[in-house]
Amino acid sequence: MSAEVVPLPRKRPTLDPMLSLTASGMNSVNAVILDRMQSEIPLIPRLAGHLISGGGKRLRPMLTLAGAELVGYQGARHHKLAAAVEFIHTATLLHDDVVDGSELRRGKAAANIIFGNPATVLVGDFLFSRAFELMTEDGSLKVLKILSHASAVIAEGEVSQLSAQRQISTSEEQYLHIIGAKTAALFAAASQISAVVAECSEEQERALEDYGRNLGVAFQLVDDAIDYDSDAAEMGKDQGDDFREGKMTLPVILAHARGSEEERKFWKAAIGGHRTSDEDLAHAIQLIDNHNAVEDTREKARHFAQRAIDAISIFPESKARSAMAEAAQFAVARGY
Repeated sequence: MSAEVVPLPRKRPTLDPMLSLTASGMNSVNAVILDRMQSEIPLIPRLAGHLISGGGKRLRPMLTLAGAELVGYQGARHHKLAAAVEFIHTATLLHDDVVDGSELRRGKAAANIIFGNPATVLVGDFLFSRAFELMTEDGSLKVLKILSHASAVIAEGEVSQLSAQRQISTSEEQYLHIIGAKTAALFAAASQISAVVAECSEEQERALEDYGRNLGVAFQLVDDAIDYDSDAAEMGKDQGDDFREGKMTLPVILAHARGSEEERKFWKAAIGGHRTSDEDLAHAIQLIDNHNAVEDTREKARHFAQRAIDAISIFPESKARSAMAEAAQFAVARGY
């Protein structure tokens, strides 16, 4: 009688290979960030530092560094550009928290709660300006065009999301367009510029852009799933923020589409802002669970993550390619 073969548990993907790959470069990037967030106005570095030192993954600047490793770039231009990417991202977070009235960011009180909305918006503007200083110092018109276009697209995405807020008729196609703009555009630009500074071929540049764009969509899909699938301690924000703000994210779109007439009435009232209590949130989570909407959102994220991995398959097997592939797998397996 043969012994039963027990399969080994699959290793959970982590960001560790990406962190290891980019550790040295991130030291240089962090030095630029620390230097350029300084100002003679003490409130500016205090408020900026509150968010910048708040324990974020720094995934976007890491994409610039990892892309440079992937294509064998030997210079240092990408350090300042990765810092510019992080400043753009941080500025958008500061502005987002004001727009959303957020109380938590990365497990701490959001900057707008501590410093007020006017100061938070203005420091966000300051960081945008610093990002553009870094871009112009680099001297590449192509890099400037890529990052400035991404900044405009992000703003358009945020306005589109605002327009779709509390609109139960928002479709999956509209939703994917919104997250493609507000999140994936910066992931794509951060990845693409590493190929530009390395003077790669158009094919390689496009591959890195595709990697970043698909990773960004996957990342946001999981973020939106987590809002209905995790607790605030794990997320670093209040569970149900998206629900109470009336955001039409994919778990809601799927649950609404699959729901009964009675369930659809609930969603219309909830997204319209008329049913936002803790009990309503619990009911929403139950409906989403009943219709498998979180798992299907994660499944769509896995699809985009695989597209990201496929995009960089044109490059030879390497430590960098492996780290970037695992980062895509981590993006969809994470719970925070």
